[in-house]
Amino acid sequence: MAIGPVDVYIIGFPGNKFTGQIAPAILRQVENGTIRVLDITFIMKDADGVVTTLEIGDLDAETGASFMSIDVVQPGALGPDDADEVSEDLPLNSAAMLIAFENRWAEEIVSTLRDADAFVIDTVRIPADVVESVITA
Repeated sequence: MAIGPVDVYIIGFPGNKFTGQIAPAILRQVENGTIRVLDITFIMKDADGVVTTLEIGDLDAETGASFMSIDVVQPGALGPDDADEVSEDLPLNSAAMLIAFENRWAEEIVSTLRDADAFVIDTVRIPADVVESVITA
């Protein structure tokens, strides 16, 4: 079985505003086979610096209804150390969502590389805002 590369995104939310607005876009990518969500963790830091961490399984229908429909295949893959590291840099009164996902679109490429006795030496990801600024310049 080919497995695609895994990305971990740290997505910030100023003012602790988790609206769930991004959940449908993630769900569409899961449903069309582009990604497989391994784990999701939510981290909130209040105005006094108190940090709260919620795993996807900790959500209830009121706090995380939009995320509960996402199939998380490896809950716990993002551990307490990951949450601690993110919370250290998180500004007061803000939140972050950590999401680890496998890039299923790359499974065929990974399999073909293996069959050709080839391997990836390195990868570079250019953030979308950087690409957009270059294209529009």
